Amino acid sequence: MGDDSEWLKLPVDQKCEHKLWKARLNGYEESLKIFQKIRDEKSPEWSKFLGLIKKFVTDSNAVVQLKGLEAALVYVENAHVAGKTTGEVVSGVVSKVFNQPKAKAKELGIEICLMYIEIEKGETVQEELLKGLDNKNPKIIVACIETLRKALSEFGSKIILLKPIIKVLPKLFESRDKGVRDEAKLIAVEIYRWIRDVLRPPLQNINSVQLKELEEEWVKLPTGAPKPTRFLRSQQELQAKLEQQQSAGGDAEGGGDDGDEVPQIDAYELLEAVEILSKLPKDFYDKIEAKKWQERKEALEAVEVLVKNPKLEAGDYADLVKALKKVVGKDTNVMLVALAAKCLTGLAVGLRKKFGQYAGHVVPTILEKFKEKKPQVVQALQEAIDAIFLTTTLQNISEDVLAVMDNKNPTIKQQTSLFIARSFRHCTASTLPKSLLKPFCAGLLKHINDSAPEVRDAAFEALGTALKVVGEKAVNPFLVDVDKLKLDRIKECSEKVELVHGKKAGLAAEKKEFKPVPGRTASSGAAGDKDTKDISVPKPGPLKKAPATKAGGPPKKGKPSAPGGAGSAGNKSKKGLETKEIVEPELSIEVCEEKASAVLPATCIQLLDSSNWKERLACMEEFQKAVELMDRTEMPCQALVRMLAKKPGWKETNFQVMQMKLHIVALIAQKGNFSKTSAQIVLDGLVDKIGDVKCGNNAKEAMTAIAEACMLPWTAEQVMSMAFSQKNPKNQSETLNWLSNAIKEFGFSGLNVKAFISNVKTALAATNPAVRTSAITLLGVMYLYVGPSLRMFFEDEKPALLSQIDAEFEKMQGQSPPAPTRGISKHSTSGTDEGEDGDEPDDGGNDVVDLLPRTEISDKITSELVSKIGDKNWKIRKEGLDEVAGIINEAKFIQPNIGELPAALKGRLNDSNKILVQQTLTILQQLAVAMGPNIKQHVKNLGIPIITVLGDSKNNVRAAALATVNAWAEQTGMKEWLEGEDLSEELKRENPFLRQELLGWLAEKLPTLRSTPTDLILCVPHLYSCLEDRNGDVRKKAQDALPFFMMHLGYEKMAKATGKLKPTSKDQVLAMLEKAKANMPAKPAAPAKATSKPMGGSAPAKFQPASAPVEDSVSSTVELKPDPKKAKALGVSSKAKSAQGKKVPSKTSLKEDEDKSGPIFIVVPNGKEQRIKDEKGLKVLKWNFTTPRDEYIEQLKTQMSSCVAKWLQDEMFHSDFQHHNKALAVMVDHLESEKEGVIGCLDLILKWLTLRFFDTNTSVLMKALEYLKLLFTLLSEEEYHLTENEASSFIPYLILKVGEPKDVIRKDVRAILNRMCLVYPASKMFPFIMEGTKSKNSKQRAECLEELGCLVESYGMNVCQPTPGKALKEIAIHIGDRDNTVRNAALNTIVTVYNVHGDQVFKLIGTLSEKDMSMLEERIKRSAKRPSAAPIKQIEEKPQRTQSISSNANMLRKGPAEDMSSKLKIMYRTYRIQARSMSGHPEAAQMVRREFQLDLDEIENDNGTVQCEMPELVQHKLDDIFEPVLIPEPKIRAVSPHFDDMHSNTASTINFIISQVASGDINTSIQALTQIDEVLRQEDKAEAMSGHIDQFLIATFMQLRLIYNTHMADEKLEKDEIIKLYSCIIGNMISLFQIESLAREASTGVLKDLMHGLITLMLDSRIEDLEEGQQVIRSVNLLVVKVLEKSDQTNILSALLVLLQDSLLATASSPKFSELVMKCLWRMVRLLPDTINSINLDRILLDIHIFMKVFPKEKLKQCKSEFPIRTLKTLLHTLCKLKGPKILDHLTMIDNKNESELEAHLCRMMKHSMDQSGSKSDKETEKGASRIDEKSSKAKVNDFLAEIFKKIGSKENTKEGLAELYEYKKKYSDADIEPFLKNSSQFFQSYVERGLRVIEMEREGKGRIPSSTGISSQVEVTCVPAPTSTVSSIANTNGEEVGPSVYLERLKILRQRCGLDNTKQEDRPPLTSLLSKPAVPTVASSTDMLHSKLSQLRESREQHQHSDLDSNQSHSSGTMTTSSSSTANIDDLKKRLERIKSSRK
Repeated sequence: MGDDSEWLKLPVDQKCEHKLWKARLNGYEESLKIFQKIRDEKSPEWSKFLGLIKKFVTDSNAVVQLKGLEAALVYVENAHVAGKTTGEVVSGVVSKVFNQPKAKAKELGIEICLMYIEIEKGETVQEELLKGLDNKNPKIIVACIETLRKALSEFGSKIILLKPIIKVLPKLFESRDKGVRDEAKLIAVEIYRWIRDVLRPPLQNINSVQLKELEEEWVKLPTGAPKPTRFLRSQQELQAKLEQQQSAGGDAEGGGDDGDEVPQIDAYELLEAVEILSKLPKDFYDKIEAKKWQERKEALEAVEVLVKNPKLEAGDYADLVKALKKVVGKDTNVMLVALAAKCLTGLAVGLRKKFGQYAGHVVPTILEKFKEKKPQVVQALQEAIDAIFLTTTLQNISEDVLAVMDNKNPTIKQQTSLFIARSFRHCTASTLPKSLLKPFCAGLLKHINDSAPEVRDAAFEALGTALKVVGEKAVNPFLVDVDKLKLDRIKECSEKVELVHGKKAGLAAEKKEFKPVPGRTASSGAAGDKDTKDISVPKPGPLKKAPATKAGGPPKKGKPSAPGGAGSAGNKSKKGLETKEIVEPELSIEVCEEKASAVLPATCIQLLDSSNWKERLACMEEFQKAVELMDRTEMPCQALVRMLAKKPGWKETNFQVMQMKLHIVALIAQKGNFSKTSAQIVLDGLVDKIGDVKCGNNAKEAMTAIAEACMLPWTAEQVMSMAFSQKNPKNQSETLNWLSNAIKEFGFSGLNVKAFISNVKTALAATNPAVRTSAITLLGVMYLYVGPSLRMFFEDEKPALLSQIDAEFEKMQGQSPPAPTRGISKHSTSGTDEGEDGDEPDDGGNDVVDLLPRTEISDKITSELVSKIGDKNWKIRKEGLDEVAGIINEAKFIQPNIGELPAALKGRLNDSNKILVQQTLTILQQLAVAMGPNIKQHVKNLGIPIITVLGDSKNNVRAAALATVNAWAEQTGMKEWLEGEDLSEELKRENPFLRQELLGWLAEKLPTLRSTPTDLILCVPHLYSCLEDRNGDVRKKAQDALPFFMMHLGYEKMAKATGKLKPTSKDQVLAMLEKAKANMPAKPAAPAKATSKPMGGSAPAKFQPASAPVEDSVSSTVELKPDPKKAKALGVSSKAKSAQGKKVPSKTSLKEDEDKSGPIFIVVPNGKEQRIKDEKGLKVLKWNFTTPRDEYIEQLKTQMSSCVAKWLQDEMFHSDFQHHNKALAVMVDHLESEKEGVIGCLDLILKWLTLRFFDTNTSVLMKALEYLKLLFTLLSEEEYHLTENEASSFIPYLILKVGEPKDVIRKDVRAILNRMCLVYPASKMFPFIMEGTKSKNSKQRAECLEELGCLVESYGMNVCQPTPGKALKEIAIHIGDRDNTVRNAALNTIVTVYNVHGDQVFKLIGTLSEKDMSMLEERIKRSAKRPSAAPIKQIEEKPQRTQSISSNANMLRKGPAEDMSSKLKIMYRTYRIQARSMSGHPEAAQMVRREFQLDLDEIENDNGTVQCEMPELVQHKLDDIFEPVLIPEPKIRAVSPHFDDMHSNTASTINFIISQVASGDINTSIQALTQIDEVLRQEDKAEAMSGHIDQFLIATFMQLRLIYNTHMADEKLEKDEIIKLYSCIIGNMISLFQIESLAREASTGVLKDLMHGLITLMLDSRIEDLEEGQQVIRSVNLLVVKVLEKSDQTNILSALLVLLQDSLLATASSPKFSELVMKCLWRMVRLLPDTINSINLDRILLDIHIFMKVFPKEKLKQCKSEFPIRTLKTLLHTLCKLKGPKILDHLTMIDNKNESELEAHLCRMMKHSMDQSGSKSDKETEKGASRIDEKSSKAKVNDFLAEIFKKIGSKENTKEGLAELYEYKKKYSDADIEPFLKNSSQFFQSYVERGLRVIEMEREGKGRIPSSTGISSQVEVTCVPAPTSTVSSIANTNGEEVGPSVYLERLKILRQRCGLDNTKQEDRPPLTSLLSKPAVPTVASSTDMLHSKLSQLRESREQHQHSDLDSNQSHSSGTMTTSSSSTANIDDLKKRLERIKSSRK
């Protein structure tokens, strides 16, 4: 039972893993209860069980497993983290649950799987279940199938993917196990329920009996569409809403949904592809050409059998198709024609989209073959062409179909129309755009007037279908001239049409129509903009029907129309009428008169033709009034204009009447619903009057009004033809002028350029110069919109005229077309219309290309030419290619039909002769330009083979192929290339050249696309294999392309695609995806319309204005970025990209303004960190080169692409230097406004600037340096710190430029280096500049040496890296340089060092040649200053520097200079302390040491002004002193990375205020404390103090010390002020320690010092005497309690232990002090039961171990009081009681446990609970662990004195000996030193007495130390020196007191008296030697204490400067410099240590 009770106590999670089954059962039961109780799915409790759930389900004990399964099910259902366990748990269920005999277990297992599916993990579950089907155990297979079946039945085929299940079904039916076969049958029935007959083909090969059984089962199934009964979490809410709606309004919606759902699986997808090309009979191609028809038939029958396979594998079917086409076209035997057509049908059905590339060849042949009358042939041909249509798009075959429509044969016409009708049925409004509809309607309109009735019927059917598909709105414009009867017939046909997509599609179209425009702009369907436009335009036809179709549906259906409501309502009347107006019949004059008389006054009509002009004028006035008052709907426009045209009509002779008349026309056009019929009545008259001097303007006004009513394109066409059909040149020129103006006002959309061109040519040939001028002006306006391609039409004009045209174009260059002001009011008032407007440009775009007269060249591509191209002899092949090139060149622009040429050229792309391959590529480039966008249809059969050529091993061939692909893509757009599997097949080839070129091409093209076909996902697996390709370039290109694939496919899809990779690859790829996700660019916003479908040459620049309004709406809707400005910039930049490379000179200037509005640097979160990581991980090249190679530039370009505006990047990497200047100018402008961006991209900017350093152009260099100066000024203001990466990739290159021959540049570089020191430590700059001195360029060497001198002068010796010695030796080498300037620079630098450092320099520079040495000495004599001056300069310099940096410069008081510098030093110090405490990095300790040295350095330099206030020193490991030292720079802001993330400005302010807390001036201190108190008292602001706590506490206890030592002793000071200061400090502290989060930040060392300060204060008797003293002490008491309770318990406990140890060691310390420390410890012991869990016991036990090591039990017992030993025992006892035996596990931090009795003590306590009188453990004594004490034995005293006298006797240590003796006498006044003196000589005795007197004079005479000074005499090296009660004394290793000024004085006197050598190293122990190696680890923050004390020392020193001895008078001032370098002189230190050790022994 002991065992039993053991596990009952364990926590639940441990029970669940217990080896006892009972324990696990209990654990699972408890888990189940816990799971049921947790209400919050995101509770952290769930995460605790993450790793256990698999164990729940795979438990080996069946009973326990059942309980585990129950718990797991509840877990999966409720825990939000459950998804993470899917894979492991389901695989556990499959392998360990499904094989269990218990049905309950299996049920639960299935439930768990289904629950995982419900929480959206269906794919993983299905994957695991399918793996289970491969298991050998049939039980498991049956259970897996059952689970899949249930999942399908409940969740439906949308969630459960059927394809993989259907694939394994045949195998399951063959299983030997009956259970498996039965289960397979059940799942087959279930699948059939969802997809019906689609399931038949995959199962046709199973056992016939089984198939029969299945058929029987299938018949029994209900016919209704199945519905899922269970939903995913994400669908459940929707489902709930849906159910409510259904209960409200029938289940129409449900039906709709299922309609969507069922056809989701395509039987074709489920089939395996069959390869048939290899199975063709060997002699097929011979037989098919045979003379006997039987042989041909045999060949065809063989093919027919093969193509019956429902799915064929992709391959090269070109030859087969060609053969079949030949049979269809040329064979005389109709039976064979039908057979060949069937074969083509089979091919098209089996290959689907892959057949598309052959469609263009076959369609014309089949259509022409329709001349056959035989029904079976016609039927076969119909089937063939219908099947072929499904493999391609109407767009691709439109040219061929339209060409056949003009055939004379009626059957062909009929069948073509019928084919068009059938094709239209497959289209939707979006795939049948206006541009396609227009030519078809034109052709069909001819057919409806055909003489043959069958042709007419077919055409009606086709038009009716079109009407049904796209609606009346879209078709009506093409049916203007159709009479009513025919129109009705078309409508009738349209009602009969059944669309392929069924009613559903119609409804969907209806739904779509009502969406307002934003829906459109945001859409990014593959069809692009142009396709969606039509959808968004409401159609009057469906408008009326729409409500009817919707009435039955639930309210949801109506919703889409709501937003568009306003738009459509506003539009209804206009659009409705417009439709009516389009077909407005011409009215007879009688009807017109009747209508007019109804609205006009009778007199008006009578006087119209009066002979008196005044009457006519009066009549006109009445007419005008009537029109003005008329309502739009009532105005009979046609009747009114007919009245105006009535005699005298437009022949009116009186100009006033005429003006009136024209004005009325304009009014009618503006106010009425003015139709084209009305317009035709008046336009003739208007054109006639346009040239009239008096009436011309009115005529133009009227024309403009008509253009606004009837659209400009139509009006302009009418006006132009009228003007040029008459002879009046004035009218012609004015018409042209009007048109120029109108185009500017209306925009260019929809204008028929073709018609204009011929008219303009006529005008240019006119004899009248005014007409020619007007024509040229019009051309100029057109040029704005059309672009340079316009010139092509006029190349054959006379040179003189051409130069005029060119001059006009030149004027227009760079202007952007004005935004349209007219025409938009009516056509774009509502959002819906914008679509229509936007559509026009496409037509226009097509027009521009259509204008080009295209030549038909198919007749020139003869079979001879084709055979030439395929000849065996390469010369003949070349001839053939030359001929083709000639044909294309001659034709310039060609029609898309080029006969057999594609196949012939394709063969040449893999020619063995590379010259021919290149020639073929050149031809293909020509072909693309010549054919224009129609080249689209050849992408599959010719474009893809060009891509194959990208894999060629020859560089020039690849370059040519890439140029060709780009030329093609420019014409076709990218959609054709990305559709289908062709591209992915290319990428699949493992050719490194092909892969890298293709990926590079995609990376360039993808970012410019707004949408891509879904087939892009097919490339992803191959992209992943490229990421791991052996070839580095392929990997790089693949990585570059990754973000752009992700931009289109999304992260989820890409991540999902990694599922099929190996686990190792998967992890790598996922990591790359994460990285790419960060760099993923946004999709380009809607680009300018024309660019979505690039037209030959010039289209892109054309229609900018038309798209301008759309642009704005896009940037706000599409872009998901929060900042609209940014969004716009992104949109714009991508637009610029997509339009690039289309040769449009005007483009750039057009876009300039809008392009450059956004930010130039885009902030990418963590971008810089990621780049640094990449460089560290060697994923990218390290920025390190002698001259930049291309790959560096490319790499930088790539890195910049994600965070620099595209246009700026183009400028930055342009080949022309002027663009670099431009880029720099922009960067300068944006510097202030985009600080964040600049800092985010700083590494890239600096790298780019290093590239500029290698340019030869001076102007760029000057500009770059100018920018750098501004940049570094900004960075220092922002208090930024350069990262190592930024520095190392920039500074070396900047230093190269310091050697430039031009003075100006050198000066700039030096200025930049200077500024850099503010953002990058000078000590780190030093090595870079040092490296520069090794250059071959003497100017550079000289300048670098000068700069080094400046650094030493400004920052002292500590900048010299790695050590001053090494650095100076290197500098000294240059004294012997052959270049004079370098020699001088080296000498000057060393003189500078001499000025700072004195004679020590000679030691540091090592041995020099005599010549060099004499030069140096000479120079030093001549120009060295006295060293004492240097430090003062240094102090002065610092304030300036720091002040410029401080964000609070205004807070610095303009006090006396000393005050200022003391403040700044404190600031400087606190910054450093903080830098250390903030960065919890391993380097922290090292950093401290550097700073440590820095302070020493300053103390030693500032000679003569030292006050004798002693800082305590802490012992340090000496080893580290020998390591190279780096000094942090005087910057206020911490370098710590954590700190940078915090509030930067607040931080520097807080630093500054904290630094004032320790000020010597009471008021300053109080002020600072008040400010901090304010922050602490406000909860929301208190957080700001985080990270500054240690710093603040240090400042506080420094102030406490200052009060204690200085202020209290100062008689002049009012004691009230001191009390006030005390209360401020204590108040502040109490506030601080009430905020627990801040209190916990205090570190051990700081807490130790703080407690020391507070306890000292409590014991200060001087306070008690003051009136408010008691109150202060009470407050301190309260504060101490707070500190104990609120601090980090580990830290405070540790601090108290160390403090106790110190106070017991310090003989001078009062017993009261130790007692109070122990009381604090007791209080902590009382708190232990509550805090034990938050304490780091290991650390506390380490502290106790150290304590016991220093104070073994014996030693403790010798203490006067027994408190220490009791305290320690109580503490240990409490810890043992609380932790039990486990306490022994916490001794991990103790290296050698035998050094103290701790372990033994604990073991004893554990054994005999309270009995502590156990045997004494062996006492471990340390070297020198004894301490002189009041109870020391006589013998020890004698030894000690003997030691001292030995020192006095030795020459080196005499002074130390005297000092020790003096202290000893003072301490033990009764000690007898007589015996030691009496054996010595008289001289020695008097020498000792004299020495002691001197010391006494020196110390007591100064009066600085109060008489009560306690002096600690310490012998032992190993302990931390103890603070004394009044003054902290630094104890040297030899027990002497070290106070700098004391020593200086004493040294001088002693040296003079004893005649000792001045420069001896031993004269003064270097301060560093105080840091002997500690055996006791020092407190964490001990260095902080050192800083605080040293700086305190400095501060008080400066306050008492005047009272110092003038130390500079004596010649010995040189000694100072010597001693200051002692830090560097490590050998001496070593010797010295040796001596100390030996003397100890």
